[in-house]
Amino acid sequence: MGNTSDDDERSFFSEAPMRPTAKAKAAVDEKPHYLGHRDRLRARFASAGPDALPDYELLELLLFRLIPRADTKPAAKALLARFGTLAEVLGAPVGLLQEVKGIGPTVALDLKIVAATAQRMARGEVQGREILASWTQLLAYCRSVMAFEEREQFRILFLDKKNALIADEVQQKGTVDHTPVYPREVVRRALELSATAIILVHNHPSRPNFITLDHATTH
Repeated sequence: MGNTSDDDERSFFSEAPMRPTAKAKAAVDEKPHYLGHRDRLRARFASAGPDALPDYELLELLLFRLIPRADTKPAAKALLARFGTLAEVLGAPVGLLQEVKGIGPTVALDLKIVAATAQRMARGEVQGREILASWTQLLAYCRSVMAFEEREQFRILFLDKKNALIADEVQQKGTVDHTPVYPREVVRRALELSATAIILVHNHPSRPNFITLDHATTH
């Protein structure tokens, strides 16, 4: 048999928890730097409103919820550097979003959910209103819904006699550089909706920020 005293001593040291060093304790107690930044940014948004924040900080606020344990400023700036504007970040396809460092499939999908909500809101702003009186707003809406589509898309906005939006429909989807257009189908749909004017919109996948709009009457 071994020495009882020695056995007890080995058992004591093997089971006793190690006391953390002062350096290790400081590392545990120290909070990540971005936590204070998040609180300050939320407070500024609450007190000054969204207009007081640049696009990258608004995007940071959004990413706070999607990426809870990381500094989101680099990802927000990288997204804007890649796509240009906040609307175009949200309009980008999932595959392209994931090419940005820090954006995985879950975050990319969550951004698309936010984008779908924003697009519904944007559509609500132009629905039933005189579109031609706010061409800039219309262009911003079109860019948000189709600027970064990977295939060329032919979209039609149908207007009533007051130039208010009746419907917004994707008529055709083509390849990266071509979309077939069938005038007979366009006229048929316009008659079905009793539209007196239409706006034809198509994107250019090779030039994501470039959207073409043409206005025409149906009579």
